[in-house]
Amino acid sequence: MIENVEMQWLLSFQATYEQLSFKRAAERLQVPTSNVSRHVALLEKQLNLRLLERTTRKMAPTAAGKQLYQSMAPLTQAMDDALEEVSLYGDTLSGHLKIIMPDLPFLAELIADFCLHHPRIQLSCDTQLNPTEGMLEGFDLVLRFGRGPLEDSGWVAREILRWSSCVVAAPELLESHPSPSSLDELSKAPCITSLSVLQGMPWRFKGNQTIQVTSSYKVNSGNMAKAAALKGLGFAILPTHACQAEIDSGSLVRIDPGCEPEDLVLYAFYSGKKYPLEKVKVFLEHLRIGIMDIPQDKP
Repeated sequence: MIENVEMQWLLSFQATYEQLSFKRAAERLQVPTSNVSRHVALLEKQLNLRLLERTTRKMAPTAAGKQLYQSMAPLTQAMDDALEEVSLYGDTLSGHLKIIMPDLPFLAELIADFCLHHPRIQLSCDTQLNPTEGMLEGFDLVLRFGRGPLEDSGWVAREILRWSSCVVAAPELLESHPSPSSLDELSKAPCITSLSVLQGMPWRFKGNQTIQVTSSYKVNSGNMAKAAALKGLGFAILPTHACQAEIDSGSLVRIDPGCEPEDLVLYAFYSGKKYPLEKVKVFLEHLRIGIMDIPQDKP
């Protein structure tokens, strides 16, 4: 049977199964959409069964398609890993490095420098703060923020950077909402929270304490949260270094609710194997060394 099936048919089916879209699968594989749909059709014809049900509105795998995907996914991943490892016997690091990360200037510099030093690396980088679980399939590395204990997952987490944080508010806000002296009082005050990252709510404090806060201003940007705090729209948790100048000038006031917020941590997540692929290992070491030269007040 295998001699009658081309590898590209299987790869097109796998990408389409994961994306549930010929167009998105083609974008991932970097081939025309018509090629992907033709490959899937040829595979179905060879197997004499339907793998994906297609309508004008949606796509869904059949029972046979689900079985094929679950059986072949570990095999294609193992083949890809084997090819990556063999490529390391060449003179330079090579391969396709696929990353999701926040759009941070210092990361952009480090990634560009890494590719400059390893010209045989092909980079695909998607800048997102809070990628969904389904999006992580097919990526080698995910850089993501966190506060407090991490949720269990099949990914290995490595800490990249850590920033202490504090609760702040504008003097104008404190005129109508006196400075809270406890977490309970803070939970009743207007707050600025994240829209999706860092689980949005609850707010996490050291000592494994959490509170549900009231928020009508939710953003996925530290700069937007800081701007809103300066306008008096609510209390905010910010990295201390990011608002120290405003605290010193008096445009923001540091609040002590009796407990410090959990540190903001940038984590690197990679596949849950005991050891990362060589390209990931070398990139993480590049990050570690590069970050040593970055002032800790510049996330």
